[in-house]
Amino acid sequence: MLEVAPYYRAEHGAAYVGDSRELLEDLPASSVDLVMTSPPFALRRKKTYGNVDETEYVDWLIPFARGVHRVLKDTGSFVLDLGGAYRAGVPSRSLYNFRVLIALCDQVGFHLAEDFYWFNPAKLPSPIEWVNKKKMRAKDSVNTVWWFSKTAFPKADVRKVRAPYSDRMKKLLKDPDGFYQPNKRPSGHDISRGFDVDNGGAIPSNLLTIPNTDSNSYYLRMCKHFGLERHPARYPEDLPSFFIKMLTDPGDIVLDIFAGSNTTGRVAERLVRKWLSFDDSLEYLKTSVFRFIEGVPEGTAEKVLKKLENPKANLSLPRLPRDGTLFETIPARKTERSEARQITIF
Repeated sequence: MLEVAPYYRAEHGAAYVGDSRELLEDLPASSVDLVMTSPPFALRRKKTYGNVDETEYVDWLIPFARGVHRVLKDTGSFVLDLGGAYRAGVPSRSLYNFRVLIALCDQVGFHLAEDFYWFNPAKLPSPIEWVNKKKMRAKDSVNTVWWFSKTAFPKADVRKVRAPYSDRMKKLLKDPDGFYQPNKRPSGHDISRGFDVDNGGAIPSNLLTIPNTDSNSYYLRMCKHFGLERHPARYPEDLPSFFIKMLTDPGDIVLDIFAGSNTTGRVAERLVRKWLSFDDSLEYLKTSVFRFIEGVPEGTAEKVLKKLENPKANLSLPRLPRDGTLFETIPARKTERSEARQITIF
């Protein structure tokens, strides 16, 4: 239960404007199944979305992490996407993302369930000084994605995120006798006949190749149409989708404490997970609503934006967009009208 009205609500979740540290305090302990987020990175140059200098980053992030640890179920997970950075003025990498990893385990009490790496082949060469101009470094195309857990045995099932079989594996499945013979390898691995069973896909690796190529989505088109600032650091839907599928079941609760354009909430909505999204930027959350009304006419979108000028709008979004009409609304949840309105989330 949060003692504040949501900014907007969809069928399975709600977005809130405010400081995540304060909003986390209002959530019950051991109530959330997954926190999936990407905080502002520790970059050398200040960004409009509020990044913190690398020397202060761990101290800044720890209070958020403590709040996350408290609200996670014992079977819950905390997935943290962190981009790389260079030290100021020199072609030497910052270690801030690794310091975050150690601090969250040693100081907060998280377990590192597994380290993941997101490879974005579409990422532009950067930093310009060392990669483009002086040609001293390769482009930075990989983010660290730390999968933390509250206990050593979080809920997880990699069968939900199987990868497509390689061409070689497809040949093996088609003709196992002509492709290989079961025997013991020099490494000691016993390659049995069980390798020719079609399981519907391969076990995924911890290197996730996901291009971030969105350039013409409804979200971007509407931001441009209305002259609104789009969030500059958006991860693609496939990234949260992978972890939401692997670490939760339908009906579980997913939380993003740095929601930005609310990609996490949109994916959770599509995957029928309950969700909460927190962000202290009214402007970024306002434009994030475009992800939930995709396809509605521009006139309808404009009406939505006007309603969201109120930071306590408590706006119910449609189950499905309808051409030419504002909403097929979700019935409003009952609230207690008091000085601090209490709203039952789920």
